[in-house]
Amino acid sequence: MIRNVSAAEPAQSPGRRASRGASLADVAARAGVSVATASRSLRGVAKVAPATRERVLDAAQELSYGLAVRAFDAQIGTRGRRTVAIIVPFFTRWYFSAATSAALEHLRGRGYDVLLYHLGYPQVRDDFFETMPLAGRVDGILSLSMPLSEQHTLSLRALGLPLSSIGSHIEGWPSVGIDDVAAGALAINHLLNQGHRRIGLIAGQVDDARFDFTASVGRRLGYEEALNSAGLELDDRLMVEGPHGIEGGAVAMTQLLGRPHLPTAVLAEYDELAIGAMWALRRAGLKVPGDVAIVGIDDMDMARFVDLTTVAQDVAAQGRIAAAQLVGLLGGEGGSSDEHVLQPTRLILRGSTAPPGSSAGARAVAPPRKICERSGSGIETSSTGLNTE
Repeated sequence: MIRNVSAAEPAQSPGRRASRGASLADVAARAGVSVATASRSLRGVAKVAPATRERVLDAAQELSYGLAVRAFDAQIGTRGRRTVAIIVPFFTRWYFSAATSAALEHLRGRGYDVLLYHLGYPQVRDDFFETMPLAGRVDGILSLSMPLSEQHTLSLRALGLPLSSIGSHIEGWPSVGIDDVAAGALAINHLLNQGHRRIGLIAGQVDDARFDFTASVGRRLGYEEALNSAGLELDDRLMVEGPHGIEGGAVAMTQLLGRPHLPTAVLAEYDELAIGAMWALRRAGLKVPGDVAIVGIDDMDMARFVDLTTVAQDVAAQGRIAAAQLVGLLGGEGGSSDEHVLQPTRLILRGSTAPPGSSAGARAVAPPRKICERSGSGIETSSTGLNTE
């Protein structure tokens, strides 16, 4: 069974709430403190004023909070199928949907039910972690690249449930992802090796000023480090931000087109941004890559059909690995609970990059090229097998 649960669904009536036991949010509300303070008070792992701690403990006793949690734990072995919550910030975006689909397939194949929580807006995220609807409903949690505040992390830890994550790491729990700094540097080094020196950056606009996805931070850092290593100074005039998605890439590229000096090459943090940038350049009568070379990161499904050079990651594999980590924790299997699995990235050469001023830009679509794969063992090459002419 898969259920898509809105984090903003109406609150249950007191009668229904009592029937399934009190939550941590109920304890916090009764004591007049935040969920994070209630968590710290109950676990005794941080400094809390004695009077506050006593108030929280009294509230927990009045609501039989500890009894409810222990009763839930006792039911796990008797109720049959277990349930896992998947927390995803943007389910409609390629990366998140691809990882979620792979994780779902792995979990369903092992007999787990799944509750999907789509936390697409800052207020929805805040409400979710404030009310924490997972207590008493799930046996484990899989988090997809969620930008979590300290209070959000404390709320998750307070549940005492097994947790794994994709694209970010929560200390004390297993995770899987890529080295985003290395991915950004790999893309820039490719452009440098082609002779480019004026290299721009299209970054994804931050959805919420309080958060920033670690992937964006890492890829920007890789861009900066690669340029610095080549002895090139950073030029703010070559860096722009755009809203996530293809349209955002077009908007950002249009900003660059309005500046005095156009870069000869651009790294877009995500393939969607890169595809939008290519569209904007061609609408402006410029050639890709003859006038401006474009490279993305991710290798989403659409990338090969628009002949986009990109740094690829296997997102589906990450979804399966994170699900397997969680299943292992739920099954009591051995292994490090703080393990972070680092997946390799690879540079895929297609027709959107070429040396500056290359006549290759006269072609609307480039011929098949080679794929260069970087892994822990070195570099491998193989034919794409895709004839685009």
